[in-house]
This record gives sequence, structure tokens and C-alpha cells, in this order.
Amino acid sequence: MNIANRLTIARIILVPVFIVFFYRGNPDGAWIWNILAAVVFVGAALPDLFDGRLARKRGIVTSFGKLADPIADKLLVCSALILLAERGWVWGVLVIIMVGREFIISGLRLIAAAEGLVLAADTLGKLKTVVQIVAVVMVLLRQGPFVGTTFETVLFWIGEVLIWASVVLSVWSCVNYFVSNRAVLKKMF
Repeated sequence: MNIANRLTIARIILVPVFIVFFYRGNPDGAWIWNILAAVVFVGAALPDLFDGRLARKRGIVTSFGKLADPIADKLLVCSALILLAERGWVWGVLVIIMVGREFIISGLRLIAAAEGLVLAADTLGKLKTVVQIVAVVMVLLRQGPFVGTTFETVLFWIGEVLIWASVVLSVWSCVNYFVSNRAVLKKMF
């Protein structure tokens, strides 16, 4: 197994670790667990910046990597968003929109793959993921040791703006995905 695939597997393994740390924290205290959850979340998200590039650069792109890498992304981000909504830290409707976009795009990619076609990720989708990751971290950190301070307010507003930006980017990138892949989509339907 190559290094890129190992990084992807490590990212997937870190998702349950993130979830455990998240649940150890609570809205009334134990903020250290929220900090640890944020650290694990970032640790699971960061390798995504370079595992694909590493695989392409070294010529070690595999079918497993093509499938598992986007699954790792979606598993991590969607898990975090759902947990934040469960706690009431993010509005559930916004999470439904963001997770719904992931289902739509993943479904289209599966249909395309069955037809032997590839629907590549685009810059908007990658930007959406980065904004979502930073938003999740901001929401987690504002529940930490900063509660009751001015810094909590700053983190709150940064998190809110980034969550809403994530929703806008989710919708925009979904529409853009259909528009930029219309020739491929015509072959599918």
C-alpha cells in the first residue's frame, strides 16, 4: 500500500477519534475535549491538501485512492457538521443543504463512473471544503476556554460567516458542477 493510500486510511480512522473527543466535550464544560476534537479534525483534514498531489507526482494513483479520498473528506466534514447541528451550534437546515450537495455530487460521480466517465473535482468544490473545515474549527473553538470572553464573540461571528459561506459555496459549486460537466452529463442521460 502506498503512502497516499495510507494517509487516506489514517484520515478515515481519525473520524471516530474525532467523534469520541467531540462527545467527551459538552456545552457545560470539559472544553479541553472540544479543543482536542478540533486538533484531531484538523489533523484528519490537513493530509487532504497533499495526498492526491503526492499520488499524482509519484505516479502512484490507485482506484482505491480515487474512491477512498473523497469518502474520507465527506465522512470527516459531514460527521462534524451533523454533530454541530445535533448540539445546536449550527442550524440543521444549513447542514442538510451542505450534506445534500455531497450526496448529489457523489451520486453523479457514481453514475458517471458506471458509464466509464470521470467527473473531476473543481476549484469551487475544493474551496467549499476548505471553508467548511475552517468553519467547523471556529465553531468548535468558540465552545472552548473562550466562553464568556470577547474572543468567544469573535469566534462566533467568524464561524457564523464561514458556515453561511459554506452553504453558498455548496450551492454554487453544485450548480457549477452541473454546468461545467453538462457535456458529460448528456452522455449519462
